[in-house]
Amino acid sequence: MLVEEKDKLKGKLKEVFGYNQFRGNQEAIIRNILKGRNTFVIMPTGAGKSLCYQLPALMTEGIAIVISPLIALMKNQVDQMNAFGVNAQFLNSTLTKAEMNRVKRESLDGTIKLLYVAPESLTKVENVDFLKKANISFVAVDEAHCISEWGHDFRPEYRRIKEIIGQLGNLPIIALTATATPKVQMDIQKNLQMEGADVFKSSFNRTNLYYEVKQKKHAKKNLVHFLRDHKNKSGIVYCLSRKKVAEIAELLNVNGFRAAPYHAGLEPAIREKNQDDFLNEDVDIIVATIAFGMGIDKPDVRFVVHYDVPKSLEGYYQETGRAGRDGLEGKCLMFYSHNDINKLEKFNKDKPVQERENARVLLQEMSYYAESPVCRRKQLLHYFGEEYTVENCEMCDNCVKPKDRYEAKDVAVVAVEAALKTGERFGLNHLVDVIRGVENQYVKSYNHHDLDIFGKGNEDSVEYWKSVVRQSLIYELLEKDIDNIGVLKVSKKGHDFLKKPYSIQFAIDHEYVDTGDEEESSERTPVSTKSYDENLFALLKALRKKIAHEKDLPPYVIFQDPSLEEMATTYPTSEEEMAQINGVGMGKVKKFGTEFIKKISEYVEENDIVTASEVVIKSSVNKSKMKIFIIQQIDRKIDLDEIAEAKGISFDELLTEIENICYSGTKLNLDYYINDVLDHDKQDDIYDYFLNAETDNIQVALEDEDNEEYSEEELRLMRIKFLSEYAN
Repeated sequence: MLVEEKDKLKGKLKEVFGYNQFRGNQEAIIRNILKGRNTFVIMPTGAGKSLCYQLPALMTEGIAIVISPLIALMKNQVDQMNAFGVNAQFLNSTLTKAEMNRVKRESLDGTIKLLYVAPESLTKVENVDFLKKANISFVAVDEAHCISEWGHDFRPEYRRIKEIIGQLGNLPIIALTATATPKVQMDIQKNLQMEGADVFKSSFNRTNLYYEVKQKKHAKKNLVHFLRDHKNKSGIVYCLSRKKVAEIAELLNVNGFRAAPYHAGLEPAIREKNQDDFLNEDVDIIVATIAFGMGIDKPDVRFVVHYDVPKSLEGYYQETGRAGRDGLEGKCLMFYSHNDINKLEKFNKDKPVQERENARVLLQEMSYYAESPVCRRKQLLHYFGEEYTVENCEMCDNCVKPKDRYEAKDVAVVAVEAALKTGERFGLNHLVDVIRGVENQYVKSYNHHDLDIFGKGNEDSVEYWKSVVRQSLIYELLEKDIDNIGVLKVSKKGHDFLKKPYSIQFAIDHEYVDTGDEEESSERTPVSTKSYDENLFALLKALRKKIAHEKDLPPYVIFQDPSLEEMATTYPTSEEEMAQINGVGMGKVKKFGTEFIKKISEYVEENDIVTASEVVIKSSVNKSKMKIFIIQQIDRKIDLDEIAEAKGISFDELLTEIENICYSGTKLNLDYYINDVLDHDKQDDIYDYFLNAETDNIQVALEDEDNEEYSEEELRLMRIKFLSEYAN
């Protein structure tokens, strides 16, 4: 490129985008496109892919067409380009007929430089006819991995892109992807008929990202704990289903975070608002479905959490890649469980056989990644065909907290020999069967039970040998057969290893045992009586007695014993923390809490205690909806029997719900109902009983001879009235 042209390119870069320098391969890629050559770009998320087609679009005559599957990304990029003073527009299903006509008119008169088109829109006859009339400079195929059935987000419409581009003329194509295994790369080039394209491949290593996998146990509690460590920072939480997205978004909001949901089922206007709120920092956290591509280009995302397991390593890599695009800190946390893998496999059961098998292999890779003790970075880069030779990346849980290692020279020899002696035509499971001496029909049909390698590892478990074979693959003694998915071959390094075996260290896999309580603990349960700080409990009890005496009330009206026990366990030192205690709500905190918070704060300071308030999180499950419904109905003076019937619960269950509301400090006026079932004299009798009783225990009340004529139901109703008036 002439110096003058180069200066012109850099001048445009500075003028429009404000950058002084290109990053990585950007300049070489742009130069290639400007020469009119087909270009294939493999560049990780956050490395500046978009600029590779945006800048050449401004430097060439006509309009550049950008094919993108993500409506969110289109809007985001169009907004950015418009902010730079460039006329960019999109053509997709969100536009009205009038808006669509305007975009087409501006495209034809040459005022638009970049036109983003959804693949579904591209396949419509009227749009193809319109594009035939336009002066198109080149076509960019973004998220090109969608072409491949081995890509993590396969879109059948992408298969037709080359055919439609062909109808528009002999146009240069630039294909771009952030996640492409060698197999996917081959698929993309073959499908777009650009095998001769110039390929620009950047490293997949995102050095600023920290990768961590945790067992999915007490997941809601652990999520809130993690987010509290990243308070007021931008982040994304990915979930498997729309229902889970809504649930987790609500959980986070209840616990004081600014979060919004984002999935394909939301009204477009709501989805757009939530996206804009995230970009404009009115919301810190977006909770999104894994299935729905976010496409949000926000440089300061500080964390990405996968609450549920992603469907593939490509998807995982791309989604984690949304963290730390500015080169600063990015935490990537995944909660892993076999249950999630099983759920995803069930989702795939209705797919065609080949598609189902493809999905199964991708899920298997996901499991291997989570359970493997090998450096996460090494595994990810290996998956994308890149070797990572650093022994300890110091930026993943497996490197920071390494698992025990063992001498693996002999077992690695067995694994490599098994692949070689079975003809390098089989996958991991078959190799493990041969090594362990499993005489199944499949093994026998190939006479592999006659091999000298058969049964050499019969004393060790299936999981052990799977780990050995996987680690032999990651350390490149074995390699994947690109043409035959799942088949393992012996690499050149593996052949050399067999000739002259050397010491090699493997690590012991993680063990993830499904406990059945993955999400338990978002519900606040009473704290065990044996776990509290007895000294603090005694101080709080004395304080309660003093306040009760001053107010001429029974002590239990102030706070009950289980509440004091929980205070003496979690040490709440703010109104918000105190309101999370069982049997306490903000109403009670305002009425009685100040002196208790002061007492606890003094105790914590004097005894140098690290508070454990993080272990208690507020619940956002359906009970909160039930609570709101009951309060609203009581405010409207609806008969309690009708409320119970409307919710499909018994009257006894309704009373329990009302009691919980009352114990949490919400004042309820049940006079309209109580006046119908008890005359005022009876009400006064029971009222006096609770005013002078040592405890509000109903069983004790029933055994008191003064209450013989009253039913349990009547006593409970009057206890609610009493506590509402005195305790709340």
